[in-house]
Amino acid sequence: MGLFSFTKEIAIDLGTANTIIVCDGQIVVDEPSVVALDRRTDKVLAVGKEARKMEGRAHEGIRTIRPLRDGVIADFYAAEHMIRGMIKMINFKNRWFSPPLRMVIGIPTGATEVEMRAVRDSSEHAGGREVYMIYEPMAAAVGLGIDVEAPEGNMIVDIGGGTTEIAVISLGGIVSDKSIRIAGDELTADIMEYMRRQHNMKVGEITAEMIKINVGSALTSLESPPEDYTVRGPNQMTSLPMEVPITYQEIAHCLDKSIAKMEVAILSALEQTPPELYADIVRNGIYLAGGGALMRGLDKRFSDKINIPFHIADDPLHAVAKGTGIALKNIDKFKFLIK
Repeated sequence: MGLFSFTKEIAIDLGTANTIIVCDGQIVVDEPSVVALDRRTDKVLAVGKEARKMEGRAHEGIRTIRPLRDGVIADFYAAEHMIRGMIKMINFKNRWFSPPLRMVIGIPTGATEVEMRAVRDSSEHAGGREVYMIYEPMAAAVGLGIDVEAPEGNMIVDIGGGTTEIAVISLGGIVSDKSIRIAGDELTADIMEYMRRQHNMKVGEITAEMIKINVGSALTSLESPPEDYTVRGPNQMTSLPMEVPITYQEIAHCLDKSIAKMEVAILSALEQTPPELYADIVRNGIYLAGGGALMRGLDKRFSDKINIPFHIADDPLHAVAKGTGIALKNIDKFKFLIK
């Protein structure tokens, strides 16, 4: 085998909020899905964490872009440069040349042909020689250690940044699925709107995200409640500085409608499930993955509403990435990969 003939294999969880790259079974890149460009020349200034620091803080010469919206590529140019920039962060052993890449990339179940083509084209332009795709709930199930090829029904609810993916999996295929564009970003938008309406305070996306992390809750009564979170920002009317303590109960009320829509989507996927598989799901429970699974009280709220136990993955943020990495190792075995 010649020096230049080896192919490097990488698995990418291309998320609306974060992009995670797995290489040789290890997570080697875990960065926010943000890219900063020079407004005049369109030159890439920063990718990932560095670009995230500029979000909402940059002068008019810099624009920060989140290339993915609702789990799919919204800005082709920025997505290509973001993927390219993140691949450069991987420390390949041979730095003299870029090896040809074989990639497996997670995509939402609701992705259209055009959206899938955008993912494929961006990946190929960023150096992908062979590009495979895997549906995110399937990747999450593989990452959780579920035997997806068994003749048994398992249900996954993957709450990401842009979409909530719900799928019933059996015999290596998706039997029923539902993809809704209500997920982490929508919850952040709800908090921004609530702060504006209820407290007359303007908050940006990053502050709303911090509120969600610190006092986000799906229930108005928690066994171990978080401390109130103090938010500082300008009064909308006077622009004078304000300081407002926010409780988790407030945020539970504020997020109630969006979480209720997730419940409706889960019930809708269950409605389409054949009875035999439904019985398996009731016995096995439903698995929660994605960053949204970390919301306080969400598993309990879903369990109470749907009367089926919900289990949070051990590492919900990385379940899709790990599953994509396992699929990469088993490209010849897993028939559900899309070439």
